Amino acid sequence: MMNKERRIAREFLILLVIAPLIALSACGGSISELKGQTTVAAVTLEKNNYKVIKAGAKGESMGFYLLGFIPIVNPGMAKAKESLYASVGQSLEGRAIALVNQTEDRNNIYLVLFSIPTITISADIIEYLDEGDRK
Repeated sequence: MMNKERRIAREFLILLVIAPLIALSACGGSISELKGQTTVAAVTLEKNNYKVIKAGAKGESMGFYLLGFIPIVNPGMAKAKESLYASVGQSLEGRAIALVNQTEDRNNIYLVLFSIPTITISADIIEYLDEGDRK
């Protein structure tokens, strides 16, 4: 009888140690996509008809999901693009710019009571040049 009680106590102790470790371990997921040309502009990138304003510009938007599936704050593409344009550090208004080599990464960090989804957009920002601006 004593051995059975010890075995039960030992199994309970093991469960008491392992359960919090499993519950506190974080999980994550990631999706990455290469976005193609999404505009219908008939301008092509050839020779010297453009200049690179910023290579590898990045923008990010984060959200918060309670219990991993109840959205409190959603990450948004518009917020991520706004952050990407802000990372350039100069005004782009009124200029003929385009995003090339655009990629979109979606990541999720899952914790016990919540998850944090993130959208990250990265792209090269170029400006089309007029005939007179070409060198």
